[in-house]
Amino acid sequence: MIPKLIKQLALTAAGALCSFAALAQQPRLPEGYFWKKLPNGLEVVVIENSKVPLATIEIAVKNGAYTEGPEYSGLSHLFEHMFFKANKDYPNQEKFLKRTQELGAIWNGTTNVERVNYYFTFDRDSLAQGLKFMNAAIQFPIYKEEDMQKERPVVDGEFQRAESDPGFQLYFEVQKKLWGDLITRKNPIGIHEVINTATPEKMMVIKGKYYIPNNSLLTIVGDVKHEDAFKKAEDIFGSWQGTGEDPIKKYPIPPFKPLTKNEYFVKEMSIAQTPNMEFAWQGPSYLTDSASTVAADVFSTIVGLNSSKLQQALVDKGLASGVYVGYQTSKYTGPIDISITPNPTKLKECYDEFMHQVSMFGNADYYTDEQLTDAKAILLRASIRQKEKPSSLASQLSFYWCSTSLDFGTDIDKNYQKVTRADIKKYLDTYITGKPMVAGIIISPEANKTAKAGTYFVSK
Repeated sequence: MIPKLIKQLALTAAGALCSFAALAQQPRLPEGYFWKKLPNGLEVVVIENSKVPLATIEIAVKNGAYTEGPEYSGLSHLFEHMFFKANKDYPNQEKFLKRTQELGAIWNGTTNVERVNYYFTFDRDSLAQGLKFMNAAIQFPIYKEEDMQKERPVVDGEFQRAESDPGFQLYFEVQKKLWGDLITRKNPIGIHEVINTATPEKMMVIKGKYYIPNNSLLTIVGDVKHEDAFKKAEDIFGSWQGTGEDPIKKYPIPPFKPLTKNEYFVKEMSIAQTPNMEFAWQGPSYLTDSASTVAADVFSTIVGLNSSKLQQALVDKGLASGVYVGYQTSKYTGPIDISITPNPTKLKECYDEFMHQVSMFGNADYYTDEQLTDAKAILLRASIRQKEKPSSLASQLSFYWCSTSLDFGTDIDKNYQKVTRADIKKYLDTYITGKPMVAGIIISPEANKTAKAGTYFVSK
């Protein structure tokens, strides 16, 4: 929780922040997007979009798994759940929910590795009331022990449901080996014991560290005018006290240790009625190699094409029913994941062929110029489609604000079109080709009696 300051000190801090805000650099934004930094450090973006007579407000915070050591693992997620409970204006959840009904609001929140966000969508005429509602929740939460007793098993229940999925079991085991001692910094779902013993005091620690205006982005999108929206935002959120310090610098994220060797494992579980394979590498980070984060998306799209050599070698020839290649854009070392649903009767053949394909990724003839063009067109179409729903624009924007930058998000579509073969080669050579990886397979004990995955699913 932000310490209470005497009035004179608060005014002094605000004066200093005002000077800083005036000097803040205006980011590049698309047409119809407007940005302002308030004197307390809160960044506000207004997106004018009159497709429907609605407004969406979102607050995103640079918080999530990457800010969590083991003692706080999963508590950013619990904090997100507690956001929709009691606060100064609505002292119990019943009153909170009643107010959402009065506003006709659709609402939710999400927690991921590098972002926590909260949003409400309602009639455009309710903008001022909606902003006041959001302000009460973000500035003045009340963490009641009885509320936490109800919410801890809800959050932990999400974890338990995930554990019943063999795909999650495989993914989680891969992530533990990929990130080592820093797994909690990449695992938003948390640790059972930490979730189930969380206290109101720990919620206040999270709030005091990260829930401050200079670590938050307020986005207002919909049938609104930016001048009016900025004024309402400043009138309502201007009293939110900032620290003037960047919490990510004050509480730095420890560097992720590079893998030094291949890590293989076979996980036997009775729930794995269909075997699955997963392969993962430590990929680029926005902070150190933003160009490769763009090249990674283009390459992933290329090998996802039905015409790609990877899909033809595995899916078209019956060695697998599905292959997915992805990279998660991240400020701090993003993961590269390839998941395969192999033909249960051809596990070794599928594995051998996949490794053969990986060895050829960097070859000049692994994909054609036409496939490169097609991949760029797919990414552009996907971007256009994602922007069709006004209420989704805030979340898209805040993802880039938290994990990259507003400029990066604005430029991403045209930068996809600029990716060259040399860019992709650099990405592959730096992060995949000949680089240490984690490889896992999950299979039922019965199926493995025949498959004997451990005889070939090993580092060579």
